[in-house]
Amino acid sequence: MAKAIHTMIRVLDEHRSRDFYRNAFGFELADRFEFESFTLAYLRDAESGFELELTVNHGRTEPYAQGEGYGHLAVCVDDLDAEHRRLADLGYAPNPIKEFMREGALMARFFFVQDPDGYKVEVLQRHGRYR
Repeated sequence: MAKAIHTMIRVLDEHRSRDFYRNAFGFELADRFEFESFTLAYLRDAESGFELELTVNHGRTEPYAQGEGYGHLAVCVDDLDAEHRRLADLGYAPNPIKEFMREGALMARFFFVQDPDGYKVEVLQRHGRYR
């Protein structure tokens, strides 16, 4: 059986992205590998062990197009309201909290926030299938 270990996004500014993911979600630098034309920085979620690979292509100055296929990265938290306030206090401008109902019952409470490169991160209240 396969085990999910990381997902990769391309970013313009490694340090700005590392700061965002550390401050917003507690992802810490696990490894960093510099090559001639690019750098790979692996940020680890201590709770799950899952990693976010930041790829920095040296010399790139134009923002990456998000395209139509990519959706978002998702994390879950114990206290959604507190996380929303904390991210707002950090200046990350999270979108309003929303509730998603299915068959008259709460399926999810969540909000989205964007990282410095425009990638969306969904923050979900731990509930139901989102654990």
